[in-house]
Amino acid sequence: MDKRFFNFFNLSETEAIDLLDTPQSQIGPEDSRYIAAAHLVNFPTALAIQALIRAVDNTDPGLDNRIVRRKSIETLGRLRATQALPTIHACLADPDPYTVENAVWALGEIGSRDPALLEDVAQLLERPKQLYRAIIHTLSKLGYQPALARIQRFTEAEDSPVRSAAITAVCRLTQDYTAMVKVVGLLQHREVFTRRLCIQDLMDAQYYPALNPIARCPVSLVFRLRAIRHLSDQGLAAGALTFAEIQPALEQTLRDHPQDLDLVHRYDTLPSLGVLIQTLYETDFGRCYLAAHTILAHYSEAAPEALFATYEEEAYCDYGAHFHVVKLMGWLKHAPAYDLLIEALHHPQPQFQKSRAAAAIALGELGDQRAIPHLLPCLEAGNWELRYAAIMALEQLGDRSGVQLLHDPDWLIQAKARDLAQHS
Repeated sequence: MDKRFFNFFNLSETEAIDLLDTPQSQIGPEDSRYIAAAHLVNFPTALAIQALIRAVDNTDPGLDNRIVRRKSIETLGRLRATQALPTIHACLADPDPYTVENAVWALGEIGSRDPALLEDVAQLLERPKQLYRAIIHTLSKLGYQPALARIQRFTEAEDSPVRSAAITAVCRLTQDYTAMVKVVGLLQHREVFTRRLCIQDLMDAQYYPALNPIARCPVSLVFRLRAIRHLSDQGLAAGALTFAEIQPALEQTLRDHPQDLDLVHRYDTLPSLGVLIQTLYETDFGRCYLAAHTILAHYSEAAPEALFATYEEEAYCDYGAHFHVVKLMGWLKHAPAYDLLIEALHHPQPQFQKSRAAAAIALGELGDQRAIPHLLPCLEAGNWELRYAAIMALEQLGDRSGVQLLHDPDWLIQAKARDLAQHS
């Protein structure tokens, strides 16, 4: 599990527990029991787990406390706290569907083969106004065959994420994966939430034929890379995939050119450059990629000045727009962006990690060999995406230093280094 973003709060374990145990009515304006519940994921101790259980047992009906209970359940799930199973099991009867959803998810994370518990989860499918996707996912994950017929009814659900989860669950429980093509089709759904969730379903099903369609899905490359990495790891271990089969989808995704995506949105008329620049701040990356594609096709001469301006005004601190500006400067091969790209390559904040790999790719596109000394240290970076992107960028700049990673601890990096050595 990637825990880079967990430890944002400057609290000790004792401070977090004391804060979580404080009655909600006594919480000051500078404190947050929710933050305490979230922060305790960093402390897999008996004391932290018992504090979280106490928070779940606190049934004060106030909204603030209900939110803290949900977060506490989630944290117990992340900690895989088996001693919390009875407490979380009891939450299945809670009238709040969001509390139930978190409880179901946590039970799936902790794991249980208790037929009574699993049947209680399955019976939630009969209860109206529940969040059925989480229920279906957990029943499938825990392999509860008696729920199959009840899940089958949701394979025709109007709600696309629920339908996707149900199709996936039926395939997993029956081991017949022919219907997974329907889930692959949802990679082109107009709603970004549906596209993201069906990617998760394809991962859960270990559906290897989805590798290339996922690479072309217009969502943030974070979601695509996570899926490609998961399927690659599982597929290689199972003997179902080779690096040669993985490499095109992986490198296409790391390169992340909008022309390599199957865009789901269209413009009826050509927007102004200003409108397109503002679209780079959208949370639906499908719209961002359409804007980037349109900028490259219609505004390549005017775009650099506008990109510099939006960077100075706002994109420097917006990690989504920052990423798109960085990538566009590379695709535009705009030499004056060199310093901006070097700065992005060394960005220290964890939210901007995808911009670092993007900057490596963009520097390769720029073709300026001054970038080589900056890219070389990235071969020792802590995250594999940046190491891999650095190899690609250095190769594009005529430097084959990536071959030195033949003994990298990550098999994907090793495989890329071997491929590079073979083609030297």
